[in-house]
Amino acid sequence: MSEKNQERMKSARERLQRERELGKQRDKRWRALIVSAAVVGVMGLAAVAGLIAANAGKDDGGSDAGPLLAPSGVAGKEQLALPVGASDAPSTLTVWEDFRCPACAQFENAFRKTIHDLVQAGQIKVEYHLATIIDGNMGGSGSLRAANAAACAQDAGKFAPYHDVLYQNQPPETDDAFAQNSKLIALAGKVEGLDTPAFRSCVEEGKHDGWVNKSNTAFQNGGFKGTPTVQLNGESVFPQKGSEQISIANFKKWVAEANKGKNPGTESPPAGPAPAAS
Repeated sequence: MSEKNQERMKSARERLQRERELGKQRDKRWRALIVSAAVVGVMGLAAVAGLIAANAGKDDGGSDAGPLLAPSGVAGKEQLALPVGASDAPSTLTVWEDFRCPACAQFENAFRKTIHDLVQAGQIKVEYHLATIIDGNMGGSGSLRAANAAACAQDAGKFAPYHDVLYQNQPPETDDAFAQNSKLIALAGKVEGLDTPAFRSCVEEGKHDGWVNKSNTAFQNGGFKGTPTVQLNGESVFPQKGSEQISIANFKKWVAEANKGKNPGTESPPAGPAPAAS
C-alpha cells in the first residue's frame, strides 16, 4: 500500500472517530433534553433537535473576514452584547442564540412575554449574543445574514422587536431562507420605522458581518454546549438551574430570589423592548 493511501486511510479513521464521539455527545444530550422537555411542558421536541445540532460542527466560514464594524450601543466583554432593558437592572440574563436554531425559537416563543414583562419592570436586563453555528452544521449563510440584519436593526434602535419578528417567522432549520437579504428586509416591514434606506443598505452590504463572526468565534471558544445558552447572573438556567427544570414559574422565582432586597432598574436605553409585530 502506498504512503498516500495510508495517509488517506488514517484520515478516514480519524474522521470516523470524531463523528462517533460527536454522536455519543448528541445521544447523551438528546436523552437529557427529552426529559427536560417533558418536565418543562413549554419546550417542544423541535427545540430539543435544534439544541442537539448546535454543537455538531464548527463554522469555518471566515471568522475574521470583513471589517469589524460593531453595531451602535453594544456592551459587555469585547463589545459583543446587544443590550435590552435598564442598564442598572439588578439581574442580567445572558442569551446566546442563532436565528436558524429551532431550539432558540422555541425558547423565545415560550418565554418572550415573561422576559418582556421582567425587562419592562426593571427586574432584568438582557444581553443577547449572536452565533452562526447552524450555518457551520447545515451549510448556508442564513445565520450570518439574519444576525447581520439584527445588528443593522440595533443601529436603528429596533433590535428587540426585529429579534422577535425573526423568531416568530423562522423557517425550518433545513430551509436557508434567511440567507436571502430580500426576506430579511421584507420582515423588517413588520417593525414600525425599521425598513429604511439605511437599514436596507446595511443588510445588503453585510455591514456587521465581521462583528457577527467575532461573536460566533467567542461562542465557539466559550465552552458552551449549544444554543440557546441562557444564564441568569452567570448561572445556567436552560434547560435547568441546579436540580430545577426551567418553566415560566421557576424562571420568575429565580429572578425574584436573585433580586431580593434590590431596587428595580430605571436607566432604560434608547431602544427598550417592545412587543413584536405579528
